Amino acid sequence: MIYARALALLARHPSLLAMPLFAAVFALLLERLGRLTTDPLGGLGAGLYVFAEQIAYGFAFAVAIIHASDLLRGRRASFDAAWDEGRRKAGGIVLAVIGFWFILYVAALAGATLAGPIGELLLQLVAAFFLIYTIPAAAIGGLPGSLALSASIRAVRVRPAWAIAPAVAFVALWIGLPLAVALWPGPSLGPFGYDLAVAIAHAIALAYMAFPFAHAYDEVAFRALW
Repeated sequence: MIYARALALLARHPSLLAMPLFAAVFALLLERLGRLTTDPLGGLGAGLYVFAEQIAYGFAFAVAIIHASDLLRGRRASFDAAWDEGRRKAGGIVLAVIGFWFILYVAALAGATLAGPIGELLLQLVAAFFLIYTIPAAAIGGLPGSLALSASIRAVRVRPAWAIAPAVAFVALWIGLPLAVALWPGPSLGPFGYDLAVAIAHAIALAYMAFPFAHAYDEVAFRALW
């Protein structure tokens, strides 16, 4: 039911889209800047821009989760309140996001070494599954860095079934919405218009998924302590 409820809540509170939209536009600008500065160098340094984009998306998702959690708990929710809380927790959130991506990178490297491209993908998926609550743990629980990572692993181990639905839904939306843009109206938008439309699709995916992630983490976090 949370997925249906999330649509209604997002429609009534469009301010929840603010940070994801900002992150999406910021990521788009970084991508363009990265092409200008790294293409002449054969792509050298492009990874730094991608890493910055990932941190921006992660922080925006954390603020959206804070906002969504306030709405689900019946609190007086607003973008300003979520932004203020996210800014107070920014250090811990950024460390958690960095830790998340670092472990995924190590998992991909180990998988590729052991079993090639298939092993790389499978080990990354397993790592991402167990770390799925990392950003909610930092955003809602206020747990920084490694504590958010370990809290996610504990929560998934306690209720693994609860992590499956948000994981599948997130991947489906993150890939599916840009694919829908590519099919229509992508061809008519031009290169920049298409990139902007994909960025907006990613922002909508983050804002919508903030509700299931906040709900799932609230349900499992307490049980994971015992």
